Amino acid sequence: MPLDAITFDLDDTLWHNGPVMAHAEPTHYRWLAEQIDTHRGPTATPLAEAFPLEAYQSLRASLMQRYPLSRGDHSWIRERAMYELLIEHGLSTEDAQRWARAGFEYNMELRHAITPYEEVVPMFETWARRYRLGVITNGNADVRRLGLGHHFDVIILAGEMHAPKPDSRPFLTAVARLGTQPYRALHVGDNWEEDVMAAQRLGMHAVWIDAKDEGERELPPRVYRVTHVRELPEIVAKLDGGTPP
Repeated sequence: MPLDAITFDLDDTLWHNGPVMAHAEPTHYRWLAEQIDTHRGPTATPLAEAFPLEAYQSLRASLMQRYPLSRGDHSWIRERAMYELLIEHGLSTEDAQRWARAGFEYNMELRHAITPYEEVVPMFETWARRYRLGVITNGNADVRRLGLGHHFDVIILAGEMHAPKPDSRPFLTAVARLGTQPYRALHVGDNWEEDVMAAQRLGMHAVWIDAKDEGERELPPRVYRVTHVRELPEIVAKLDGGTPP
């Protein structure tokens, strides 16, 4: 049965995300601390001294426990953590909201300093003529902000719908909006449980982007392993009974 639709995870599937986040995490918090220290004046305790980066990260983890329905909404968790931290640091509600929003927006600017793999855009341009394409991500990268949004018919931010992968709802929602059935859809992602097995259990085909080269493992039916997106056309052609573009 030929494919109708292909859905994609984003981070570490279409681009290498580790270096971007490793830079964005300390950089946006250092920027926030500098702004707050200037705002409060030289007599106030520096933010990074009162609440080092590790305290901010710990607060985010705590929020995921306190608000389990929002645990996958990384945007809300990050901004809320900054807000609560700034309240505890002595800022007014209004100032805490304003600076938490500014800190979050700067983090998002840094977070989108992403370069997709060189094969991604040509692949989408080819496949968009034949398949309906979608995004299913637990992250908060915005493909529209990256100039990729026009390739996709459906964009699912699973955390914002309070159903992060491996929950079945993001996959079923995407398949329904793409106007097809699971057995005629392929999902591509790097996470074995959240992407591959979650899609496979619903009857979808799945490609595991084993970017870390974790090695061979027994693959269940309808699951394929590659180490880079450049290998995808061969898999898609095999599933669709054609030849790679």
